[in-house]
Amino acid sequence: MLFRKKKEKQPSNISMMDNKVNDDFVAEKVTKIKDEDVELVMDNEEAISQKLSNASPLRKYAELGKIMFAMLKDVKKGNYPNVPWFTIASIVVVLLYIFNPLDLVPDFIPGIGYIDDLAVLSIGMGWIETDLHKYLDWRLANGENA
Repeated sequence: MLFRKKKEKQPSNISMMDNKVNDDFVAEKVTKIKDEDVELVMDNEEAISQKLSNASPLRKYAELGKIMFAMLKDVKKGNYPNVPWFTIASIVVVLLYIFNPLDLVPDFIPGIGYIDDLAVLSIGMGWIETDLHKYLDWRLANGENA
């Protein structure tokens, strides 16, 4: 296994506008992530990054996506050890969900197609924000451009 698994974390109590997209939904998906899913995200990095950059509601999160990909790469290479599996799985769920055009609210619906993507991104970020900050601090301490 590429990454160590961590005990399941209790989902937070973030309230969501759409009751279909909530912590329980995302938590369920996170617990089902496997190493193959991590590889799927890595293989589709360019397409996911392009979607983040080209979709108006998601554009401001493009840089965040780059940081997530960089973290996954450093963990996979063994450069940045001791990342909880829950963090890796959360990143994978968020990126795969954004990549999927036919999710709970299909992306091609004008005006509301990205609401669920933003909700999943917000939930995931709420769970892993501390780990992303630690990663960025590590990159700065090691002289890498953040």
